[in-house]
Amino acid sequence: MRRLSRLLALTVLCAPLLAHADTQTSQPLFHIERSKNANIVQYDAQVAADGRLFKKEPVVGYWIRLNEQGQKQSLSWLQKTFAFGFETKLDKSRESVELNMKADVGQAIKIVREGDIYRATVIIDGAPSYFEKMYIDATRHGLSLDVRYVELFGEDMKTREARYEKILP
Repeated sequence: MRRLSRLLALTVLCAPLLAHADTQTSQPLFHIERSKNANIVQYDAQVAADGRLFKKEPVVGYWIRLNEQGQKQSLSWLQKTFAFGFETKLDKSRESVELNMKADVGQAIKIVREGDIYRATVIIDGAPSYFEKMYIDATRHGLSLDVRYVELFGEDMKTREARYEKILP
């Protein structure tokens, strides 16, 4: 009986923590495609129960192995450090964050809250746009990578028209 009452007390004390863990959600933001293969790097907003971004890790990036069975896979330390990683600057309200990508895309990517969802925004071809994807056309030469071009795809924030820009190195 004593054991049962301790277990019940522990369950009651931990219930708020367990409930909070269940309310974590991820919202897709944008992804990176490459000429190398069909695998993509997906970036998601991490949203807490109160609808604001997580303070510790507001955005996550990971592989979706479309070349295999579509499974998720973490980015390696090397990939986070030099290619697909980013640094974040979360605002005090926790409703927007700026991403500075390790791979230089020429500008920061801003994540903003719009109602119940978060959207990635960048300037595409001179217009503020919702950022949907980036395509990188590159070839490997030994240890170096030769980027031929980068394409940005999105939607104009005002007109809702498709936006596109091709960036040559």
